[in-house]
Amino acid sequence: MNPREAAAWLSRNAVDSLPVGALERKLAEGRPLRVKLGIDPTAPDIHFGFTVVLQKLREFQDLGHVVVLIIGDYTARVGDPSGRSATRPVLSPAEIDANARTFQDQALKVLDSERLEVRFNGEWLDMSMEDLFRLARIPTVAQLLERDDFAKRFAAHQPISVLELLYPLLQGYDSVAVRADLELGGTDQKFNLLLGRDIQRAYGVPEQAILTMPLLTGTDGVAKMSKSVGNYIGVTDPPGEMYGKTLSIPDGSLGDWYRLLLGSEPPADVLPRDAKRALARGLVARFHGQEAAEAAEAEFDRVHIQREAPDDTPTVSWPADRSDVHLPALLADAFGISTSEARRSLAQGGVKLDGEVVGNGSLDLPADAVDGKVLQLGKRRFARVQVEPDAG
Repeated sequence: MNPREAAAWLSRNAVDSLPVGALERKLAEGRPLRVKLGIDPTAPDIHFGFTVVLQKLREFQDLGHVVVLIIGDYTARVGDPSGRSATRPVLSPAEIDANARTFQDQALKVLDSERLEVRFNGEWLDMSMEDLFRLARIPTVAQLLERDDFAKRFAAHQPISVLELLYPLLQGYDSVAVRADLELGGTDQKFNLLLGRDIQRAYGVPEQAILTMPLLTGTDGVAKMSKSVGNYIGVTDPPGEMYGKTLSIPDGSLGDWYRLLLGSEPPADVLPRDAKRALARGLVARFHGQEAAEAAEAEFDRVHIQREAPDDTPTVSWPADRSDVHLPALLADAFGISTSEARRSLAQGGVKLDGEVVGNGSLDLPADAVDGKVLQLGKRRFARVQVEPDAG
């Protein structure tokens, strides 16, 4: 591809490619570009939403460019305020280091290690006060408060720490340190990426182009995918869990999930149910292999359509010297929940025996009515009941 064609292909599903024409001009230089992504290891796992940006980085690698993955071991101590209505909690250095190791391993599920440079921004952000003062002179407070999340918090009289105001500067200095030609991020990173250009210019470094990628909605179909919200699927989730969670997304999310995660449109003239199954197979195959995808679908069908228990169903014991089984106690033993939570699940119809809902307010059943049967809590938690004389 010539530079114009390559720029069009690389930016085809991005939200912003700024400044206009900058990516094409960078590509026309005829050298491998240094394409930057910074990640703060504030959580141990990468979820599907994060792979949207990683997949775009892989496309640059496939065209011969170098990805510079910056592990924000220092910026994680500040906490990226993007999209936040409150200051992020502070992580310990040990937590940050452990998360950083996990991030590197999981990023390689998408990226090519041969065209990857991994850096830790502690290399250059452990700077002197004189260097920090030089950096802090570049933007104005008014410029920083133009950020949408800062502006909203300021207008609502919510606290904004001085440390948070420094975060975009530190991210921008990362671009100076690695001489980034291009920086990627989600749409919530647009302010930070553009400020990076100002900081590069102040330090006499050629200014980076930027690409922003859409934010993937989570399994709830409302908020962006996030571990803190709990609407995420991790790239290391077991195949069965990954398959089942994908089937739970709303029909309205299918288009975005296909385009952003599989790079295709949903199959035409297919019911949403079947489109989700194809999506789930594709995602499991991507991260676990085709054989695992087929096994996950077969197991799902066996459990949820044929109403059979999973192959690895554990056993929970109940002493035979008790004529009745107290269901809240049995559920607590089987699934590690409190008896009060067990009672709520029973009242809400969330408990089954061999596929039949335990209803009518039943809290106690004869032992022979549950012996050998599969106890089910919710959609995905199973245990086979065994009544035995020597049970504890």
